[in-house]
Amino acid sequence: MKIDLSLSSLFPRRSARIWRALMAGGQLVVITVLLGCVQTGLRAPQSSNDVVPTKLDTVIGRGILRVGTTGDFAPFSYRTESPSMYRGIDIELANDLATALGVEVVFIRTQWGSLIDDLLNDRFDIGVGGITITPARKQVALFSEATSTNGKVAITRDENAHRFATLAEINRPGVRVIVNPGGTNEAFSREHFPNAMIVVNEDNLTIFENLVAGRGDVMVTDRIEAIIQERLHPELQVVNPDTPFNTFEFGFLLPRDQAFKAFVDAWLQSRKDDGTFGRVFKEELQRATAEAAGSPSS
Repeated sequence: MKIDLSLSSLFPRRSARIWRALMAGGQLVVITVLLGCVQTGLRAPQSSNDVVPTKLDTVIGRGILRVGTTGDFAPFSYRTESPSMYRGIDIELANDLATALGVEVVFIRTQWGSLIDDLLNDRFDIGVGGITITPARKQVALFSEATSTNGKVAITRDENAHRFATLAEINRPGVRVIVNPGGTNEAFSREHFPNAMIVVNEDNLTIFENLVAGRGDVMVTDRIEAIIQERLHPELQVVNPDTPFNTFEFGFLLPRDQAFKAFVDAWLQSRKDDGTFGRVFKEELQRATAEAAGSPSS
């Protein structure tokens, strides 16, 4: 069977609108990526009756990109003084993605424990905010190409830093490891510290204050977050900032829709190539660090 690779065949219902969105972002490379998806096995629709709209169709047709985020993980996603306003590296990038799509953006608050369920229940179109790419999540969802690399480190009160330099030193009876529920911090701690006491904090916003207050002995979290929280809380110290316990990648969480992933990946690569990604990462990291230190950001 001969496959029609024309844009009207790929997107018969909204080809003109999608073409305008692609051109508005200046990303002709997206067309190449999308065509590649077809050439590697996507079947062209046989008639207008059996066309199923892709997520890309739906977002552009709706005119709104719904972005799910926890808003509790600086510098990637955190709330400002207004509870409905978000800031951070991934927030700025999500705004740019919406511009490339030619749509408005709406941020939907989610939680680490319900992140996957909210995506599967179609509460949002894309999840952002320092989301770790894990095998478990990839079983039910897709991810964009990696946005950054990170690693787990220990953070504790200054006077305890010498006690928790290794995983073995943390994994001891009587050590209270404080975690936020539902995310990779809890999963990592339960896997590596079976002999310690796991203390579940209700959220990721108060956990560092509770660590300072002595309601836990140590927390294991992502290096970039730990460094910012160390500046915010002088009583705390990152134990192993230069030698994390592991390494992993962050990415944008996506539904299982290859056309939408192709668009997001091509947009992300273009922003890395033109310097936008690096500029946003640097500016928002500096802003979050400055705000944590209590100094005005530039």
